[in-house]
Amino acid sequence: MSVEEFASTRRGRRGRGAKKEETSHREVNYRQLRNPFPNMDVFSADEAENMHKSALTILQDMGMRVLHEDARKIFAAGGAKIDGEMVYIGQDIVDAAIASAPKSITCCAGARERDVILELGSLVFQAGAGAPHATDLERGRRPGSARDYIEYLQLTHHFDVFQMVSPQVEPQDVDIHLRHYFTTEAQMTWSDKFPFTFSRGTPQVMDCFEMIRDFRGLSDEEFQAAPHNYTIINTNSPRTLDIPMAQGLIDFAKYGQMSIVTPFTLMGAMAPITVAGAITLSHAEALAAITLTQLVNPGAPVCYGTFTSNVDMKSGAPAFGTPSHFQASLAAGQLARKTGLPWRSAAGSAANMNDIQAANENQMGLWGCLMAGATVVIHAAGWLEGGLTVSYEKLITDAEVLNMVAELCAGTTATADDIGLENAISQVEPQGHFFAAPQTMARYNSQFYEPVVHDYANFGTWTERGSVDANHRATKIWKDIVAAEAKPKIDESKLGQLQDFIAKRTAEGGAPPES
Repeated sequence: MSVEEFASTRRGRRGRGAKKEETSHREVNYRQLRNPFPNMDVFSADEAENMHKSALTILQDMGMRVLHEDARKIFAAGGAKIDGEMVYIGQDIVDAAIASAPKSITCCAGARERDVILELGSLVFQAGAGAPHATDLERGRRPGSARDYIEYLQLTHHFDVFQMVSPQVEPQDVDIHLRHYFTTEAQMTWSDKFPFTFSRGTPQVMDCFEMIRDFRGLSDEEFQAAPHNYTIINTNSPRTLDIPMAQGLIDFAKYGQMSIVTPFTLMGAMAPITVAGAITLSHAEALAAITLTQLVNPGAPVCYGTFTSNVDMKSGAPAFGTPSHFQASLAAGQLARKTGLPWRSAAGSAANMNDIQAANENQMGLWGCLMAGATVVIHAAGWLEGGLTVSYEKLITDAEVLNMVAELCAGTTATADDIGLENAISQVEPQGHFFAAPQTMARYNSQFYEPVVHDYANFGTWTERGSVDANHRATKIWKDIVAAEAKPKIDESKLGQLQDFIAKRTAEGGAPPES
């Protein structure tokens, strides 16, 4: 199914059941957030330094297995020692790479007001990503489809608290050699946020670069001067960088686009069972991948990343939102800050439905990221089953929490008007109330956060309204958003050129992923 085919099936239903937009008197900015919380450490400074040195020892003495021949040649040209597929990277090479990598990255979205600055202290959220399945209360759990991809994109575009487009859900009803055309066109037409591109081989990446460049009306030089899309690179823990991921690092660095390097280490499975051991290994793998980007193109935008949690030792299944997951995020923050680079961490849930377990796990993981000072928090909403499924309802209920975190980012003030000696406290007699105080009357429509899905009605009122729980309220909310079919303004001539390009490349056979 193409994006145009999907849209044509929806035009007859435009606006049906859509909730009328209410005018808010609150002025909020969830697009450029700063983390207001002090960094929290789990290890002492000496322990963290020893972990960093241990990671450098791993790279120099134990090495990384690099399956990509050209990547090994790049490492060799940069001074690394090569023995077959093993690459041994000295500290001087790593230090030079960290020094050349930019510490602040301006990510260019489709609209300038959507641009995102990634640096230590900034805060960006992404929805749950990369799941093969989608679920909601009305249609149940199912393989991800083109419809799911676009609807999920509509939902994440609707909420400003998601500042970047995530890898979302796999549209499995679109052939893999054509899927990158569908996902890129969908991102260009349904959102003007900073887009995502999978690294599934150079031909697909080059197609995506060309589509984004031309749709944005950029020259080659303008496209390469700043990141206009990003990818996520996962190492194969322990200590392996495979062919597609190495090629992705090379392609994105060569063209000045951003890679988020993310070793996915599970304590007791692909990493040591301890927090210290798992994060040390993850740190080594991240440094190796970051080094490759800088050997390709010094100054190429790259984001440090980690995703470390533990497994359930009874079943071997990944677990998220655990105390160990929280501690691992804190430890990752300590090591990321040694590089000075913006960095990515993750929330998430292993629950099978949007229930209290899912909420607890996601919030525990989220607060680990916030206390660790993560720049980008991925899987911040909607993720179930350890990433096998994204839930429409969970995206809505999690977005509520992210909105409240965003409110905390704005802080509060204590001016004379805020304290209210003249316009509030002095106006109310003992045992009186402040409902009619001048301060209250001036601020009642703007002072407090307006909930999306939470219901503050008392039990009697809630019962009279049908006793609808948060899950089912979330269903109505996502359905209203999808039915509204809100889109950013699109240059129709650019859209036509994009669709012509896709038709031409499809007729030529598309671009199969490379392995």
